[in-house]
Amino acid sequence: MGFLPVAARSAVSALGATQAAMHAALFEGKRHLSPPPFDVPERTVCGVVSGDVLAPLRGALAAFDCRQARLAVAAAESLQTAVRAAIRRHGADRVALVVGSSTGGVRATERALGEAGPDGPLPPWFDYDRMHAMGATVEVLRRLLGVRGPAMVVSTACSSSGKALATAKRLVDAGLADAAVAGGVDSLCVLTVRGFSALGVLDEAPCRPFAADRGGINLGEAAAFLVLDPKADAPWALLGCGESSDAHHMSAPDPEGHGAAAAMRAALEDAGLGPEAVGHVNAHGTATIQNDAAESAAICEVLGPDVPVLSTKGWTGHTLGAAGALEAVIALCCLDAGRVPASLGADPLDPSIPCAVTRGETVLERPVAISNSFAFGGSNVSVILGRVP
Repeated sequence: MGFLPVAARSAVSALGATQAAMHAALFEGKRHLSPPPFDVPERTVCGVVSGDVLAPLRGALAAFDCRQARLAVAAAESLQTAVRAAIRRHGADRVALVVGSSTGGVRATERALGEAGPDGPLPPWFDYDRMHAMGATVEVLRRLLGVRGPAMVVSTACSSSGKALATAKRLVDAGLADAAVAGGVDSLCVLTVRGFSALGVLDEAPCRPFAADRGGINLGEAAAFLVLDPKADAPWALLGCGESSDAHHMSAPDPEGHGAAAAMRAALEDAGLGPEAVGHVNAHGTATIQNDAAESAAICEVLGPDVPVLSTKGWTGHTLGAAGALEAVIALCCLDAGRVPASLGADPLDPSIPCAVTRGETVLERPVAISNSFAFGGSNVSVILGRVP
């Protein structure tokens, strides 16, 4: 299968709204976690996007105005030049759009129901189809970017936007599109915070992936997108994608990591690479006891014990459906820099973790990164990014 050059990429998260802000936060080791942006009884911290970057939507997009749509637009606006170039090369009908999300506009619905009360009508500002439905984000981005090719939402919980990248690659490989915009967006909502609390996996303190005393996840919100264009002159490319579905348990990972390992192997095969080519892993690394143990076992099985492993959820929180695309963008930041930061909060490292979690800033010896996203129900995806062959 062919590789897809990354013509442009953008992300908005708790790290900031620019590549420079993201890079600085990563390599300065600064946490960007804060209390949830709404009242909940749970004690935890989250990766909250600053309201300064989430401008109200205007004009043709005003009817879609909600936090989910604002996040998507904030991330996608800077991609317009690259998208226009793709449209000139291929035509608007040949540029696909694939968006990963797990919550859609649930937060807007929560606000509307809060205003309505137990018996009142929904407020006039609320439009279910344009604010709650996941397809609304696709329509916002189609209007913003002017693309008219195949368009869809992928919703597979925490693997959603990793699978959106894989879906976009398949569309191009199959000749159904000539280029694609792919990524994901999820906004924080009460439903998600309380749901993960009910599972008993929320940490009150900032999360610490792979640490000996890790206590669970922090949630976050983000939007991130990549413009994938075979004709673009770009240094980095989406080289391969691999997916698996092990269906081990509704919410717990396979403790031996078989599904995770299968996804990584499939990604290497799609990219035409051996495990020795991988310079670093951006791990799913949620900071739960089970996930970190299972993933680290899978990484060692496929790539060996020495490849540098980083989890960035200590900076951003777990951004759910946006995590795969956000972490692909972060992996590209590390490739740009030629180095990987220390995995925030990993000291003291769990002695049972067999892989090489970064404890200090690490120089990349090989310009290839694999980024993992693993979801409830055993929905797994790995994407490989690296220098254009």
